Amino acid sequence: MKIESYFEHILGQEKAVQLLQQAIKRERIAPAYLFWGTTGVGKSLTAKAFIRCLLETTTPEEKQILVQKKLQSNNHPDVLWVEPTYKDKGQLIKASVAQEQGIKRKTPPQIRIEQIRQISQFITRPPLESERLIVVIESAETMSEACANALLKTLEEPGKAVLILIAPNTDSLLSTIISRCQCIGFRRLSQSDLQLVLENQGYSEILAAPHCIAIAQGSPGQAISAWQKLQEIPTELLQQIENLPQNAIAIFQLAKAIDKELDTVTQIWLVSYLQHHYWQKYQNISMMKEWEKTRQYLVSYVQPRLVWECTFSELLSSIGITRSSGSRVR
Repeated sequence: MKIESYFEHILGQEKAVQLLQQAIKRERIAPAYLFWGTTGVGKSLTAKAFIRCLLETTTPEEKQILVQKKLQSNNHPDVLWVEPTYKDKGQLIKASVAQEQGIKRKTPPQIRIEQIRQISQFITRPPLESERLIVVIESAETMSEACANALLKTLEEPGKAVLILIAPNTDSLLSTIISRCQCIGFRRLSQSDLQLVLENQGYSEILAAPHCIAIAQGSPGQAISAWQKLQEIPTELLQQIENLPQNAIAIFQLAKAIDKELDTVTQIWLVSYLQHHYWQKYQNISMMKEWEKTRQYLVSYVQPRLVWECTFSELLSSIGITRSSGSRVR
């Protein structure tokens, strides 16, 4: 199979794909890569295509089907895929598994020091079925500084391993880590590519949801995530949030309901949704700044109920200032 065939299902990332194809053709595979770009534009999908191409093109033809099956079942002995985890009773639970099982936590998942140690142990052994070991670290920006420093030692001496870090931007990682990676940038998709991806994945109904498309800003993954998150939020609660509470008692009740019904990850996403919703409704810059502060507080693990109480109080003040200034409020 031609190298180009491995990447033909990836839309809108021609430059990134071309760089990876050339690296394979010239046999100049870097010891570490950083796939950076907004969430949901194909970084993980491209990483899977890159891995499959690396493994299959160096495997005898009669064994390539077996390699493909092992990759599809996440059971290839020379590939380690690391994703953020929650900690529960001393056990690490992958974010994807927690979502499937309906497990909710107040704090977002993260890459933990135990997982960095697992990577270090993984790359010390020789490959079992291929020419190299491959490690993928998804959401690498969730590493603490201690984790990042521990990973640095691995990046300095990767042995026969190729490491692929996936992150939303280069600012979210230590400069010492970035300097040891070949950076591959991923861009947001055009409207036509976004529509095509959503249709191919069976999410055509999202195209009729303007808030989801607006939040996505060219990211199919974010559009799908937004649609799924909306389905998780109780309809009555969402209606209350979309209409600004008009007094202190209503604010306290709504903040309490949000904190009770939604986990922190959903609350952080909800900020983006409400930022767009309230901009369409009020066209008020002060409100947008307040939503940014809300996001930062939630990400910093400030008590969510207090955050929402303060946010709604400040939003009321923003409307009051706008009205008193004589500006038109929609």
